[in-house]
Amino acid sequence: MNKLVATIKKINSIDSLNIVEFDFFGKNLKMMSLDLSKNIQIDKKVTLSVKPTNIIIAKNLFGEISLSNQFVATIQKIENGHLLSNIILKINDTYLESIITVDSSKKMNLQKDEDVLVLIKASDLSIQDVLDD
Repeated sequence: MNKLVATIKKINSIDSLNIVEFDFFGKNLKMMSLDLSKNIQIDKKVTLSVKPTNIIIAKNLFGEISLSNQFVATIQKIENGHLLSNIILKINDTYLESIITVDSSKKMNLQKDEDVLVLIKASDLSIQDVLDD
């Protein structure tokens, strides 16, 4: 599981639906949630989690896309198996793991030290821990 430390910047709620916005190294991330605990408050630092299979990698992407969470990261390592590729990405001091198919990795010609766009659906992010109590 990938972990990202971020600060809560905004909480929008209607009925039981919540959209929580975070600051992650100056990038705006959004999370969609049905339930929020009472300790989820603006300016609190949190650890966000996302599965490696939910981290999408894009190159040469142009046009509009509905994914809320987009930021650039650098490929640190690529391990190609028979079916899947394990891609290690870095943004500032945070490492992320993405698992994609080998076919996609080869089609995109991913290379170590290359900058790529990381995409994460708002519904794929979750708050694992509140760091400020």
